[in-house]
Amino acid sequence: MQKIKSLMSRQGLKSPQESMADLSPVESLRIPSKEELRELREQPIDPQAEQEIIESIEEVYFSTDSFDMVQHELEKLPPELNLQELEEYRDKLKRQQAAVSKKVADLILEKQPAYVKELERVTALQANLQLAAVICTNARRQLSMSKEGFTEASLGLLSNQRRRQLLTGLLKSLRTIKTLQRTDVRLSEMLEEEDYPGAIQLCLECQKAEQLDVALSKTCKHFDVSHYTKVQLAYTLLGKTQTAMDQLHMHFTQAIHNTVFQVVLGYVELCAGNADTKFQKMQYKDLCTHITLDSYIPCLTDLCKALWEVMVSYHRTMQWHEEHDKHEATPTAAESDDSVVDRSYVKKKLEHGLTRIWQDVQLKVKAYILGTDMSNFKYDDFIVVLDVISRLMQVGEEFCGSKSEVLQESIKRQSVNYFKNYHRARLEELRMFLENETWELCPVKSNFNIAQLHEFKFMGQCRSPSVSPSRQAVSSAGPVQEELSLFQQYHQEGNPFEMPAENKEEETEDVLASNGYESDELEKSVYQDYDSDSDVPEELKQDYVDEQTGDVPLKSASRETIRSKKKSDYNLNKTNAPILTNTTLNVIRLVGKYMQMMNILKPIAFDVIHCVSQLFDYYLYAVYTFFGRNDMVQYFRSLSRPESVSYESSGLGLISSRLRTTLNRIQESLIDMEAVAENAPVHGAAEDRKEKVPSPHLSQLVVLTNSGTLYGLAQRVVATESLVFLAEQFESLQSHLDTMMPAAKKPFLQQFYSQTVSTASELRKPIYWVVAAKAIDYEQMLLLMAGVKWDIREIMSQHNVYVDVLLKEFEDFNKRLQDVSRHVRIPLPVSNVLWEHCIRLANRTLVEGYANVKKCSNEGRALMQLDFQQFLMKLEKLTDLRPIPDKEFVETYIKAYYLTENDMEQFIKNHREYSMKQLANLVNVCLGSHINKKARQKLLAAIDDIDRPKR
Repeated sequence: MQKIKSLMSRQGLKSPQESMADLSPVESLRIPSKEELRELREQPIDPQAEQEIIESIEEVYFSTDSFDMVQHELEKLPPELNLQELEEYRDKLKRQQAAVSKKVADLILEKQPAYVKELERVTALQANLQLAAVICTNARRQLSMSKEGFTEASLGLLSNQRRRQLLTGLLKSLRTIKTLQRTDVRLSEMLEEEDYPGAIQLCLECQKAEQLDVALSKTCKHFDVSHYTKVQLAYTLLGKTQTAMDQLHMHFTQAIHNTVFQVVLGYVELCAGNADTKFQKMQYKDLCTHITLDSYIPCLTDLCKALWEVMVSYHRTMQWHEEHDKHEATPTAAESDDSVVDRSYVKKKLEHGLTRIWQDVQLKVKAYILGTDMSNFKYDDFIVVLDVISRLMQVGEEFCGSKSEVLQESIKRQSVNYFKNYHRARLEELRMFLENETWELCPVKSNFNIAQLHEFKFMGQCRSPSVSPSRQAVSSAGPVQEELSLFQQYHQEGNPFEMPAENKEEETEDVLASNGYESDELEKSVYQDYDSDSDVPEELKQDYVDEQTGDVPLKSASRETIRSKKKSDYNLNKTNAPILTNTTLNVIRLVGKYMQMMNILKPIAFDVIHCVSQLFDYYLYAVYTFFGRNDMVQYFRSLSRPESVSYESSGLGLISSRLRTTLNRIQESLIDMEAVAENAPVHGAAEDRKEKVPSPHLSQLVVLTNSGTLYGLAQRVVATESLVFLAEQFESLQSHLDTMMPAAKKPFLQQFYSQTVSTASELRKPIYWVVAAKAIDYEQMLLLMAGVKWDIREIMSQHNVYVDVLLKEFEDFNKRLQDVSRHVRIPLPVSNVLWEHCIRLANRTLVEGYANVKKCSNEGRALMQLDFQQFLMKLEKLTDLRPIPDKEFVETYIKAYYLTENDMEQFIKNHREYSMKQLANLVNVCLGSHINKKARQKLLAAIDDIDRPKR
């Protein structure tokens, strides 16, 4: 298609998209005439031949550079011209031109309706744009009128009102100055009158008024009821209640500024040592940038403690006035109109001051938060910062009902920045763990649960993101009672920002078992041979649970019961401790840490959950890469008869479309394929590669080619089942993650669980298939079947030797599974998958062996049925897997020998699970004896015509 477009551009033609610019494509696009179109349509249509002609055109004709075709062809002419060769070459060029012209005509006819429709839309859009231009012009004209008639007038009124308020305040100050001037004049008069006692009394009153303001400012940090009562009584006697309240708010604002500055300055100077920098002359915002990483948390804690003292003083101030107003409002209290006005003014002033003071606190803490780059903080330190800020936001909510948007935005910026760096480092760390993982069993107790891990303790507290741990600790301790606010808890003394030392060792339960089992005695009983005369321990009998049903038997499980169940379950006597590795445990702990951060700071919940999903994605991709992909490719290459057991053609369905889609998505979005080699050149956008991780490599200590270990079956079981266990833990966390996820992002979480987490168990098929394909010698069975004579003339009562050889292979396979189970528990789903693969491959090999038969009689076909029934009868004693996989696959093929010609034709159409070779053998060998040559050729032609999809 790209080549055709290139030729169109060479010939001056435009595509419909290119013609949209000038809105006149019909004029510039050359459409073939009706005669040309009819001539092109009358030509025989052979798409493949037409495509071959187009592909035969020289590449130079598709170049977009200036190219002289005539000059090119002339230069190609040989020194001696031959008319016949020139005519043949000319005909070739004409055929190429005709093929291109026909392709162009087809493209034009194909795109013409869509082009016409799009042209109509463009025309309509042009009309709408013209209408929109008229509407905008009218709107601007009316907006200009509104600006002149309304906005400017309103702004003028607001300006005048503000000027009036400023003048009112200035008037009060002038009256105060006037009072002082009069006091000075009166003082001079009293001295002239020799009224010395009166002059002294007047001086004391003036000095007392100045001291009152200083005394008022002291209540902003350390509120004392008796002290504040005296100060307010003094202002009341002076008739300056409202002035006192105005001054009080100014003192609180100044107290906040002075407090935070002195706290930060102290830490900066302490850490700077003898530096000559004059920190005292710096602005507070600049001062915050000089805090060191080591002093960041202590300084933040002290900062919040100091701000708490200011806010609790304001809170106690409001309580004092509320109680005072209640006392003054009693019926026995005589009050004037001025006192009512004063109380109303004080109440409104205090209520409005709540928001103003909290806003000042937020801005000061915001400057401190953003003054330091926290991307390199340790995880525990960053959690402490989040916890302190979360507690401070709780204070703000109780103080004035604020949602603390300023604090939330600032800590969110730092959290996103920190979390990206932290997650990137954890992914690299996970890659290192996976590349050094030997996939040995990590011994944990049988009752292991992620709730036992310290990282998930927070889930038991059911704490909301806006509630601090200290508040939870108080509310969760003791009997259920009404929850107290922080201002009630620390009304008289104490501080909510005091950091109590936590003893993590006491909180963390020991989840590891000494050797993976509950006791040495139990472990010893596990490894006893099934045929041993030793009795099964009583506790083992009591703990037995049927894994298939989950029911506990009414009676103790006897040795015979266990022996009868040994075929498919190789771990019945072992404690069902989870199968996981050290890497799995680290991933689970890491998920817990991520969820802690998300639980404290909900605004970054989506970013965190997205990173949590990447941890699972990378683990799943690594397990598949190590055990489910490379080995299969290598084995396919080593097979001498790939058709006999190839999973592509055998219909095994090892990788579902959902799993394949998931793996492709992970590879495209998370895996840095360009970093496979250590010194690979860097290509692509740096930002895109920064978000990706190199594909992991399997440790050289893990050997998957040794037949003695069933090709690393123990490591495969540990890797695959640890992934399944990890998926189960993710399933248990889904409801908690769903409550944290924003509503708009919940589809992402649902898709992650439905498309990725649920596919973990599907990796069992491709991973264990390699073991099944190599554990049994299917090639030997084909060779033995090739030596059997099938054109016999009498019914046989004895099956062939190859059946016994195949059954012996399955018995050996069963024993080797038991040997592996002595080291690693093989769960029932795993053994079922292994047996299913082996049986499917064996049955397909049987069909392939029957399809290799050159001559076969009715008695020979009966012998095939006898062999297969003998195989099934013995096989059912080795495995509990029911029904036997692909049993019908073999039986249907054997019975097809007895079909008639018409039935065989229908059989060929309906049974596409068989290869063309296998179907052709039925026609040639089985039906050849009772159909004629013409009918046989017809059936063979029907087989050739079937377009078989790859299985």
